[in-house]
Amino acid sequence: MSASIVIGTDRSGVPVKVDIEELLATRLLVQGNSGSGKSHLLRRLLEESASLVQQVVIDPEGDFVTLAEPFGHVVVDGSAYDQAEIAKLAARIRTHRASVVLALDGLDLEAQMRCAAVFLNTLFDAPRDEWYPALVVVDEAQMFAPAAAGDVSDEVRRLSLAAMTNLMCRGRKRGLAGVIATQRLAKLAKNVAAEASNFLMGRTFLDIDMARAADLLGMERRQAEAIRDLERGHFLGLGPAIARRPVGVRIADVQTRARNVVQGLMPLPSAAGSDMESLLLAEPLAMEPVRRPEPEPAVVLEADELLEQIESTVPAAEQVEPPTEPSLFQQEETASQVAAILAEMAAEPDCTFQQAAQLFQDFTVRCRMARIANTGIDLAAFRRRFAMAVAGIPDESDLRWRDVLRIAAQVPDDLLAPFLTLAVAATEGMPCPDDDALATIYGTRSPGRIRRLLDHLERSGLIVVRTDYGGRRSVGIPELGLTTAPVAA
Repeated sequence: MSASIVIGTDRSGVPVKVDIEELLATRLLVQGNSGSGKSHLLRRLLEESASLVQQVVIDPEGDFVTLAEPFGHVVVDGSAYDQAEIAKLAARIRTHRASVVLALDGLDLEAQMRCAAVFLNTLFDAPRDEWYPALVVVDEAQMFAPAAAGDVSDEVRRLSLAAMTNLMCRGRKRGLAGVIATQRLAKLAKNVAAEASNFLMGRTFLDIDMARAADLLGMERRQAEAIRDLERGHFLGLGPAIARRPVGVRIADVQTRARNVVQGLMPLPSAAGSDMESLLLAEPLAMEPVRRPEPEPAVVLEADELLEQIESTVPAAEQVEPPTEPSLFQQEETASQVAAILAEMAAEPDCTFQQAAQLFQDFTVRCRMARIANTGIDLAAFRRRFAMAVAGIPDESDLRWRDVLRIAAQVPDDLLAPFLTLAVAATEGMPCPDDDALATIYGTRSPGRIRRLLDHLERSGLIVVRTDYGGRRSVGIPELGLTTAPVAA
């Protein structure tokens, strides 16, 4: 399945899309000088993909906190919590798949790096069952993965660099897709930048940065001048999630804006000349005090309150009005749509080799695109329904499979698909699946694991394996009193 978003248009006005599913596997690097439109690009990417995937934003300037109200992101103020609380928040974010913005603008550089490192490392170290797909967007990445030592201690630099390296090099298998933005490629650690397969290069002027950008885009050095001529908000894009050849992109409009950003010019003060001089040089006691309203104190939640908020947060894209009681026809239609989606996923090559969390994310996206508001299927239920679909059982309501599913309730989730496949073959009198077929269904390349799997199911009393003198194997299901047709093992 392809879940694409439009980030802008090319020179001909043709929409330029980013394939989010491909981006999750291949990561993204954004580069451009200050004022080139990097934050605008990231904001467009976040807004358009908010309904498709969990998002975690490392925000050193507090620019992206405005995503909270329209899109349901939880804002975590990094300056309000200690290291243990940040780690606990990150773990809870992974568990509940909450989209969050980690605002670090209240911290100095060294504290920002420490906080981001603890946060990213906790996301990275989540248990295998919580490896849900997520976009991890890091703005001003050169701060967290510097190419050379700077004003911070070596300990902090190593800690932050290691966390960023884990994100970009090893995060994909854990569902974490790094999206990093930097003002200068020369200031970003090469081993971090090199792991991105997608690039959006904005305006830059220094020769060393243009040369590195040209190398990443596969352009000749003499073509690098084009990067210097890019207008604000224009980028050159390349990568499997964007385009196979460099394409110019004008980033489209966004719905939200950063806080306290002045757009354009402002009128100058009316006082000038001697009037301004008197204002500046007058004695403080002689000046008329200017009464300004007291700013409202910032509301900082306690760690326990924020944890509860993360647990109860539902992203804006998933918030729906309570549905009216559906008719029987509507219930049957929804069940039929869900069964069709599961069958479509089960028919895709190598689907069983993917993590259950990643498949569940894919399933929820497909349901959302089919306008199915509430399937009533959580991750645990999805594991069993997907195993049924792989085995060829479309729905639990089919009475033909009632006894098979009753027996399957004793089978662990990870063994369910092979067992159901054997039970279906026995019920329909089909040949016993061979080791290669069972290995594909189980999601392994090892024939030895299949032999151990069959041995475990037989010792559990769920199946009986029989091999005749001709070397042909058949599998029986004792509780059903049925057996598969024999086939060469």
